Amino acid sequence: MSSSSPYLIRPMQPADLAEVLRIQAACFTELVPESEASLAAKLQAAPEHCWVAEGTSTAGLVAYLFALPWRAESPPPLDALECVLPEQPDCLYLHDLSVDPRARGTGLAQALVQRFLARLEASGLDRACLIAVQNSAAFWGRWGFLPSPLGPDLAAKLRGYGPNVDYLERRMGVALSI
Repeated sequence: MSSSSPYLIRPMQPADLAEVLRIQAACFTELVPESEASLAAKLQAAPEHCWVAEGTSTAGLVAYLFALPWRAESPPPLDALECVLPEQPDCLYLHDLSVDPRARGTGLAQALVQRFLARLEASGLDRACLIAVQNSAAFWGRWGFLPSPLGPDLAAKLRGYGPNVDYLERRMGVALSI
C-alpha cells in the first residue's frame, strides 16, 4: 500500500488472533471457521508468511493472510491443532485471505496478495496453491491461479471445505489480469 494509505500491512502477531477470528467469522458463511488454536499453530509454524492489515486512523484489524510452505498434493487440514511444515515443500500454500466486509473495495486484498506473491518469488518455490472457497475461483483467476488436477485423496479433502470449492495453482511467471 502506498504511504498515503489509511492501512498498514505488517507481520501477524499472536495478539492479533482475536481480531483475525472476528474477521474470519464475518467472512466465512459456507464453512465452519477455524479455531484460535489452529490459527495459532499455523502462525507459529510460518510467521514470515502471515500478515494483517490495520487502519492507521481507526482501531482494529481489517484483513489478514495466512500462507505456509507446503506440499501441493496434500494441503494442510482445516482446524488442525498442530502445524508441522513439510521437510520438502514444493509450493507456497495460501491458506486464508479475508477482508472485513467494512473494508472491502479498499485494495487490501490486492495488497495482501501482492505481498504473498513477492514472498513466493523470494522463497525459491515455483508455484503457489490454494483452495478457493465460496465461489472465489474467479477472484483468484485474476491473480493467475488456475484449476489443478485432483487425485482421489485431494478430492476427498476438498469435501470438508463446503460447497463451491476449487483447488487452484499458480506457476511463477504467470501474467496477472487484475
